[in-house]
Order: sequence, then C-alpha cells, then structure tokens
Amino acid sequence: MLAIIIPLVCLGLIVWVLGMVLWSMRRGERQNQPEWPPYPLIDASEEEMQRRHFECRHRLSHATFGTQVARDLYRKLMTCEPGSGLIYEFHRDYCGHGLIRTGNAITLREIYDGGHTVGDPILSWDNEADFVAFFARQSDFTCSGWDPGEPVFFTDDSWAQNNQRLTSDVIRKFIKG
Repeated sequence: MLAIIIPLVCLGLIVWVLGMVLWSMRRGERQNQPEWPPYPLIDASEEEMQRRHFECRHRLSHATFGTQVARDLYRKLMTCEPGSGLIYEFHRDYCGHGLIRTGNAITLREIYDGGHTVGDPILSWDNEADFVAFFARQSDFTCSGWDPGEPVFFTDDSWAQNNQRLTSDVIRKFIKG
C-alpha cells in the first residue's frame, strides 16, 4: 500500500511545484507588460477637443522652409526611384501628405496604406525652379492646412488639419537620409 501512496504523493508534489513555477512565470510576464493604452484616457467634451485642436495649431512654426531646404528636398527626391519619395508615415489607412517622384516630375499626393492615392495628385512640378519657389515659402503652419492663404494645403476639415502633413522636421530628416 505504501508503495502506491508514496509515488502518488511525490507525483502530486512535483505537479504542484511545476504548476507554481509556471504560474509565477506567467504572472511575471503580465506585470512586465505596459498598461494599454500607454496614456491616460480622457472623456473630453467637444469644447475641450476644440481647445486642444487650436492649441496644436498655435504651436506650429511660421518660419518658412527657405530656398536651400527646398532645393535640397527637390534634389533628394530626384534621386528616389520613380514611384517613391517622401511619405510622412508608412501604416494602414490615411498616411498624410507625401511627395512622390514620377519620372521627371514630383507630385504632392495624399497617401493611403503606405502607398499612393488613386487619382490625380494635389499638385505637380516638372522643374526645380517651380518646386523650390513653392516650397521655399511654405512653413509647418501653411502645410498643416490651417492657412487659407495657401489654397494648395488649406482645408476646413478639422480632421485633416495638421494630420500627418509635411513639416520642417520631416523634410529635414528625409534630406539627411
């Protein structure tokens, strides 16, 4: 009788110890994972969302990109393979504005799913002088879509305003490679 009980008790202890080890390892994994979402959720009113939207607008730089940055941008884009260029973000759905080389031209397009849009570009340039003249006068503010004085970028759609638009930082990172 003891020949049966002692192995069963030992087997039970082994299973219990193994279970505790596995449980503690699993518990440790859960404790090391960050909470989701990684930011506090808010239940903001429409007025609060509007206030934050305008706060973001007021932080945008009005400093123009300038001739040198515009020239460097054009030349960098012309080294890209046709069909590629400067895309603000590569992800699903809406990816903002991008500058795409198409043969000997550069097009400004809305980008979806990390690729090009279907349809006509927003604007196109087939020479360096016109491209540089256009982008030298732009700023984070004008490219954001807030400036009614810049009809190429302007929109009164609050979702599209400053939503993954071209910025000085994005352009400078692209130029640097």
